Amino acid sequence: MMSRLLRRDVMTKPPVLFLTVGLPGTGKTTEARRIEVEQNALRLTKDEWVKALYGRNNPPSASDVIEGRLIEIGLRALQLGINVVIDYGLWSRDERSALRMAAADLGATVQMRYFELTPAEQRSRLDRRQAEEPHTTWHMTDEELAAWGAAFSVPTTGELDDTEPVDQPPDGFASWDEWRGHRWPASIS
Repeated sequence: MMSRLLRRDVMTKPPVLFLTVGLPGTGKTTEARRIEVEQNALRLTKDEWVKALYGRNNPPSASDVIEGRLIEIGLRALQLGINVVIDYGLWSRDERSALRMAAADLGATVQMRYFELTPAEQRSRLDRRQAEEPHTTWHMTDEELAAWGAAFSVPTTGELDDTEPVDQPPDGFASWDEWRGHRWPASIS
C-alpha cells in the first residue's frame, strides 16, 4: 500500500527539464551525470552520440541534427512524466527560450544550470580531459574557445531562476516549435 501511495505521489509531480548551459569543459556533463542519478532523469549528452556515430570526426551538420533528435526524445520523455537533462551548451538565449517554451507546453518545469570558468581553468580542464579521456572529447584550440566564448550568451538571472517570461520567437517564426525545427533540422541536408 505504501509503495502505491509513493508512486501515485511521484506521478502527480510535473517532470523537470534540466538544462546545462556553458562552454566546453566547464562541468556540464559532470553535473548532468549527478542530476541523472539524483533526480532519476534521462540524460541526453550530445558528445556521447557524436562520438559513437562519428568517432574522431565532429561534423557541424550532424551536430545540429543530433541535438534536435535528442531534444525530441527528451520532449517525449517529459510527456511520459520522466525527468530529462539536456547536456550540451545551449549557448544562445533563443535555444534556451525554445526549450523553456516546449517544456511549459508539456506541463514540465525547467531548471537551468549555468557553468562558468576562467579561460585558463577551462583550458586546463580540457587539456586534462584530452590527456585522460581522449575517447570522450575532441581537441579544441584556443582560437576556437575564444570564438565560442564571444558567441556565448550568458543566461540572465531571470532565465536561471525561471522568473523571466519566455521571449517571443525571432522575427520570421510564428512559434518556438517552428524555430526549433529550423534550428535543429530533422536530417542532414
